[in-house]
Amino acid sequence: MLAVIARQPGAPNVLACVQRALPTVGPGEILIRVAAAGVNRSDLMQRSGAPLPPGTTDVLGLEAAGTVVAVGDGVTDISVGERVMALLGGGGYAEYCMAVAAHCLPVPTGLSLEVAAGVPEAAFTVWHNLFECGRLTAGETVLIHGAASGVGTFAVQCAHAAGARVIATAGDAVKIAALQKLGVWRAVDRHEEDFVDVIADMTEGRGVDVVLDNVGGPYVARNLAAMAPGGRHVSLSFIQGQHIELDLSVLMRKGLSLTSSTLRPKSHEEKSRMAAAIRQHLLPWLASGDVRPLIHAALPLARAAEAHRCLEANENIGKVLLVPAGAY
Repeated sequence: MLAVIARQPGAPNVLACVQRALPTVGPGEILIRVAAAGVNRSDLMQRSGAPLPPGTTDVLGLEAAGTVVAVGDGVTDISVGERVMALLGGGGYAEYCMAVAAHCLPVPTGLSLEVAAGVPEAAFTVWHNLFECGRLTAGETVLIHGAASGVGTFAVQCAHAAGARVIATAGDAVKIAALQKLGVWRAVDRHEEDFVDVIADMTEGRGVDVVLDNVGGPYVARNLAAMAPGGRHVSLSFIQGQHIELDLSVLMRKGLSLTSSTLRPKSHEEKSRMAAAIRQHLLPWLASGDVRPLIHAALPLARAAEAHRCLEANENIGKVLLVPAGAY
């Protein structure tokens, strides 16, 4: 099969298409003929040389969708020929990939396999961070930073489906327009406005109940200033730095909580638990069409470097996909 690896740590041009043997399917696993794979920032980190969990394949790709072509021993709820979307430990940038059956989701009728490839990483991330860690409920207000990204646009739609209001930030007029089209309560251009002031105005000084933050650094203290009493702050990443300075009196006076989560290192059991919860709570929104992954671009495997450059330059609105068979 054709697969994409990084020949060495470095810039996007280290990515290369190579020939590899098909993965061996073990107990509890399935083999998928890949229709498309999602491109994520974790892939960029892997390409740059970030350490991987032991036993991880050097083929990139943490999510994919396609058709099941083989099942391992002990797999009873997935059959050959079924359409699935899978959270992967790696290996999605290929014509075939192996997946743990318990980490797979059925593709709802009406959702193409290509578009479904943009679901798993976003669904697991949003479910765990927004609803389990952030405990977002109907009637609450959430601030989502970097909301035009693949995860961000998915989070916006899930928050709406749950009955919450969304204040979203992005970095240019085109992305602001895209967020407005998604129906956010207020879209904030971070280069033109101060989101703390906007939130104070929109909420009559109360603040937001949940913050989903991928910026880190100086944003964290500003996020806390914009939060309502009892608010929950969830960190997804730290693009502007992992070290922060906080006024603990703000945290204590408002009764705020700070939490965070990283998906890739989670245990097999924890990912299986999350998959079961997503089937129950998020899949109905996908089946009804209330939630759909936005697709910015879909490129052939041979253009993986271009896909990585797109994410690094923050050009994408929604997900970037790689399609083994050619252009999407």
